[in-house]
Amino acid sequence: MTTYVVRVWLPDRPGALGAVASRIGAVRGDLVGIDILERGGGRAIDELVVDLPSDDLVPLLTAEMGQVDGVDVEDVRLAVDADHDQRLGALEAAAVLVEHATLEGLFEGLCGCARQTFDADWAVLLDLEGPAAVSAAGTPPPAPWLAAFLHGASAAVVGTDGGPDDVAWAALPNADQALVVGRQGRPFRARERRQLVALSRIADARRDELAAPAAVTRPATGR
Repeated sequence: MTTYVVRVWLPDRPGALGAVASRIGAVRGDLVGIDILERGGGRAIDELVVDLPSDDLVPLLTAEMGQVDGVDVEDVRLAVDADHDQRLGALEAAAVLVEHATLEGLFEGLCGCARQTFDADWAVLLDLEGPAAVSAAGTPPPAPWLAAFLHGASAAVVGTDGGPDDVAWAALPNADQALVVGRQGRPFRARERRQLVALSRIADARRDELAAPAAVTRPATGR
């Protein structure tokens, strides 16, 4: 069996997901996971984890799901691992961040976790004052371009549900830095953007913990 992640739009009404699951079963697929990424306007965007006995069945799977009234398949991709689980992945990312004992390791871990968690093409921790890339995974756009991009974006959409489809970002609240991720072909959805904000908050808190000892001044001994 090969595991795929299918991103699908469907009517936000009882029975819609059941109809999709029935179509998956009709092509000998097994629905093994469901993630709700966004809801609104009478529609939901879900990511379904599906096991298929043959790669040749992917076109048939897409066609069968599309036969359900109101359903559109946005994307089908191979799962990064057979146990694809976004909730577990988020916990593992948090564990990786709090285990780092150096700032350099933390920043590298943050970018690596962000790229893996969101299956992104690239992730970068950007120092906005420089501007400069503190750390990166993949090949992000140049730091000056990213800084100008973020500066030109409305403050109302930073770290929220809005913003360009192919880029998501979140500020590290206690530093003049931002975690930025990008990918082509699959828009970032509301839950992913909120998850990115949470990941940045964890990293920011850990950064403060690691930086604190250097700022501590020993009390005078009186001698």
